[in-house]
Amino acid sequence: MILPAGSDLITVGVLVALEAMLSADNALVMAVIVLGLPRGLQKKALRQGLVGAFTFRIGATVLAVNLIRLVWVKLLGGVYLLYLAISHFASQSAAGNQTRTAKKAKPWLGLSAYWGTVVRVELVNLMFSIDSILVAVAMSRVTWVVVTGGVLGIVAMRLIATQLLRLVERYPPLVDGAFIIIAWVGIELSLEYLHAVGIVGYEVPKSWSLALIGVIFVAAYFYARAKGPVEHAVDPLEEQAAELLSDH
Repeated sequence: MILPAGSDLITVGVLVALEAMLSADNALVMAVIVLGLPRGLQKKALRQGLVGAFTFRIGATVLAVNLIRLVWVKLLGGVYLLYLAISHFASQSAAGNQTRTAKKAKPWLGLSAYWGTVVRVELVNLMFSIDSILVAVAMSRVTWVVVTGGVLGIVAMRLIATQLLRLVERYPPLVDGAFIIIAWVGIELSLEYLHAVGIVGYEVPKSWSLALIGVIFVAAYFYARAKGPVEHAVDPLEEQAAELLSDH
């Protein structure tokens, strides 16, 4: 079903916010990777890695828009998103105070230490993008909506990376809300598969799904405000990575 223009714009806005929430910590991981290079090469490596990853991301999104029309892809995508959501909440109970460490960059896959680091940034970005791409194509089958939402989300994350990192670190329920949305989209994709194979006779209207996602966003925001900010111990490596992102 093709959403009306108004719903398309709302979907783009939701995708931007969701992309920003999901990508903030991922950007920090990529920045930590380049910290293994000499200081003079760090910004250059991060820039080149993100440009390549950005290009791959657009190509993967366009491919996903077409693949999601296949029935079995809906099932795989739905199960994967549910797995991600369950893993997120399960990992919270087992998580401790873990400090990130920057490993010295080394040659990789026959590439120099520098280009090996650039490729690692691209691969990590693409790996972290799978959930965002699946959610986007599940919410809309309109290519420009999916690509625009993802691109604007990445741009927003890059422009205000440090602020977003501080926000999601101080207000964890915001990220929890994003993963609840991922869980719902996983359920929705699974229901689409069951509907396509004739097991379920009802299909969730896109407008209802979009409204529910909006409710989850708002509920997560007010819940985070009610709980108040969470203070974390300062990790020097994370501070370096955040500084690299803000200066980039």
